[in-house]
Amino acid sequence: MIILFTALLLVFIAIGLPVAFSLGVAGVFGMYVFMGGASSLTQIPILAYKALDDFVLTAVPLYILMSQILLTGKVGNDLFELGNKWLRHYPGGLGIATVAACAVFAAITGSSVACAVTIGAIAIPEMLKRGYERSIVLGAVAAGGTLGILIPPSIPMILYGAITDQSVGKLFMSGVVPGVMLTVMFIAVMVYRCRNLPLESKAPIAERLTALKKSFWGLLLPLLVVGGIYTGAFTPTEAAAVGTVFSLFITFVVYKSLKLSDLPVILNDTIKTTSMIFAIMIGATLFGFVLTILNVPQAVTELVAGMQASRWVVFIAINILLLFLGCILESISIIFITLPILYPIILKLGFDPIWFNVVMLINLELALITPPVGMNLFVLQGISPDSKMTQIVKGVIPFAGVMVLEILLLCFFPGIATWLPGVLK
Repeated sequence: MIILFTALLLVFIAIGLPVAFSLGVAGVFGMYVFMGGASSLTQIPILAYKALDDFVLTAVPLYILMSQILLTGKVGNDLFELGNKWLRHYPGGLGIATVAACAVFAAITGSSVACAVTIGAIAIPEMLKRGYERSIVLGAVAAGGTLGILIPPSIPMILYGAITDQSVGKLFMSGVVPGVMLTVMFIAVMVYRCRNLPLESKAPIAERLTALKKSFWGLLLPLLVVGGIYTGAFTPTEAAAVGTVFSLFITFVVYKSLKLSDLPVILNDTIKTTSMIFAIMIGATLFGFVLTILNVPQAVTELVAGMQASRWVVFIAINILLLFLGCILESISIIFITLPILYPIILKLGFDPIWFNVVMLINLELALITPPVGMNLFVLQGISPDSKMTQIVKGVIPFAGVMVLEILLLCFFPGIATWLPGVLK
C-alpha cells in the first residue's frame, strides 16, 4: 500500500498536475484509505493551519516582496554596470562582472530566478555583442543565477529551518563562505574559458567611481540585511522587514526607478509566488502526515542504520537522489518532499544538520541548471529566444562540475560551512 501511495503521487506529477495539488490529493487519498475513511478528513484544516503556523515563515513573503521591488526597480542593472566598469579589462571581464553581479544580487534578493532574469537581460546581449561565445554567456548567467539560494538571505534556508527547527540565523551564516567560494570558482571557470578573447580597455577611474556611486545604495542593502543578522541587531524575520522598507526607499526616493503604479503588479507577483510556496507546504504536510502514520521515516531510518554500508555510501546515495529529483522537480518541492525523511537519517548517521543544509542547497542549485526541468534553463530561453536549449546545457556543464567539486570539498572540509556559524554565535 505504501508503494501504491507513492506511485499515486508520481502519476499525478507525471500527468502535469501542479506539485502542490499532487501532494495534497495524494495526502487526502492516503488519509481516507489508511485512517478510517471520511472522518479522517476533518484533520485537513488542522494540518493546513499547522503547516503555516510558524513565525519564521513571515520572512518568506517579505523576502519575495523585496526581490520583486528590486527586480522591477532595475537595481540589478546598476550592479552589472558596476562590474563592467571595474572588471572588463581582465580576461573574461564581462563574464566575471556577470557572475559578481549575480552574487551581489543574490545577497540582496535570495532569488535565483530574479538573478537570472535581471542580470541575464542586460548581460547576454552585451556579452554577445563583444564576441563572447553564446554557450559561455548562457552558462555564466544560468550558473550565476543559482547563487540566489545559497548566498543569504535564502528562502530555501528559511524553509529548511522551519522544517527542522534549526536556527535560520545559523543557516544563513553557513551559506556565506561556501557561497563566496562558489562565486570565485565560477569566476575561475569564466577566466579559463575566455582566456583567448581580446582584452577590453580599462575604464577611466572617473567612470568607475561614478558607477560605484550609482550602485552604492544597492550594495548597502545586503550589508544592512546580512550584517544586521550577523551582528544581532535583528532576527532574520526582522531583517526581511528592514530590507523591504529599505528597498522601497532606494527605488522610490534614491533611484526613482519605481512608481506607485508599479506596486499593484509587484504585490500581485508577490502573492502568486508566496501562495505557490505555501500551497506546496500544505500539500507536503498532508502527504508527510500519511507517511508518518505509516511510520515511513522511522522505517527508512532504521533500515539505513541497520545497513553495514559506510555512512558516506549512504550520503552519496542521498546526493544522487537529490540530483535525480532535481531533474524532474523544482527546489521548493524537493525540500518539502525529501527533508522530513532525510533529516532523521542525517542525524542518525552523525552528520551536522547545518552542514547538510549547504550540501542540499548546492544539490538544489544543480537542479536549477539540469534538464529536463531546470528552471534557470527555461528562464534563459525566455529572455534569449534566439538561444537553443542545447547551447544553454552545453554552457552550464563546467559550472555543474564546479558545484560537484564544492560538494566534495565540503565532505573533506566540513568547516567550510560550519566555521562561520560557530564563530558568530
